[in-house]
Amino acid sequence: MKISTKGRYALRMLLDLAEHQEEGFIALKDIAERQHISKKYLEQIIPVLNKSDILLANRGYQGGYRLAKSPEHYTVGDILRLTEGSLAPVACLDYEPMQCERSNDCLTLPVWKGLYKAITDYLDSISLRDILDSNSAMIANDYVI
Repeated sequence: MKISTKGRYALRMLLDLAEHQEEGFIALKDIAERQHISKKYLEQIIPVLNKSDILLANRGYQGGYRLAKSPEHYTVGDILRLTEGSLAPVACLDYEPMQCERSNDCLTLPVWKGLYKAITDYLDSISLRDILDSNSAMIANDYVI
C-alpha cells in the first residue's frame, strides 16, 4: 500500500492548520508557502476535506481555513480514508460483507485481515495533536552544549 501525494499533502495541510489554530483562519497561500506545496494542489484537496466537515472556511479579506474541531479529534486514519478511500491492503477487504467468492477457501485472507487491522489500529491511534506534541518534544530535546 502506498499513500498518494494527495493523502500526504492533506495530512501536512491539516497539521499546519492545527499548529497555527490560535491564529484563526489561515490563508491557503500561507500554508502552501510554509509546507512547500503548490497552492493549486492544495486547492484540489480542499473539496475532499470540505465534504467531510473537517474544515471551516471564511471568505474575504481575513479569509482562509481552520479546523472545525480541535486537533485531538482528527486521526491520521480518518484523514487518509478521506483522501485515499480504503486503507485495505487487498481489494477483497474493501467490502463488508466480503464479496470474494474465494473468501471461505482463501488461505491468505487471515494474513491480509491481520495487516489491515494493524494498519487501521496504528493510523487510528495517532491524532494531529499527537504528531504536534511529538514534534514539540523532539525540538525541546534538540540542544547543543
